[in-house]
Amino acid sequence: MNEIIIYGSYYGTTKKYAEELSSKTGIKACSYKDIKDINAYKTIIYLGGLYAGGVEGMKKTLKDLTDISNKKIIIATVGLADPNDKGNIDQIKSKMRSQISPDIYEKAEIFHLRGGIDYSKLSFLHKTMMNMVYKKALSVPEEEKTAEIRAMIETYNKQVDFVDLNSLDPIINSL
Repeated sequence: MNEIIIYGSYYGTTKKYAEELSSKTGIKACSYKDIKDINAYKTIIYLGGLYAGGVEGMKKTLKDLTDISNKKIIIATVGLADPNDKGNIDQIKSKMRSQISPDIYEKAEIFHLRGGIDYSKLSFLHKTMMNMVYKKALSVPEEEKTAEIRAMIETYNKQVDFVDLNSLDPIINSL
């Protein structure tokens, strides 16, 4: 098999998407921490959770890609923000560009999936970071609050789950 689903997941939402994609396609899924030679695969599907603006494990994993000319690369981000909001997508893509080479970014098909958060399961560090982001979000003038900022304020310190396994269908169709 010359295909692989690689995921970077901190709290399990991205892993859930990766496992479902694996089940629907028959392609093996594994954590980015377990990848030995990414160049051995012709089709690479990378799913990464969004944390502090970056895609979990993506930079570390895709930096080892050498010749991408004959490879199919799919990247799917998983985050709390609404993937139908253009402002959110622009911000995600900007962060992605800083994590991977321009060649990989241009070659990749990029998808955005909605995840979730359970504050009771966050590490102390992530709770502290989210608290700082929340306080900063509250200080943004109302007319300047983006959909992402509003969503962050509304969901702060709660358990929310926006996972939609049917949102994997465009990825499956691309394969």
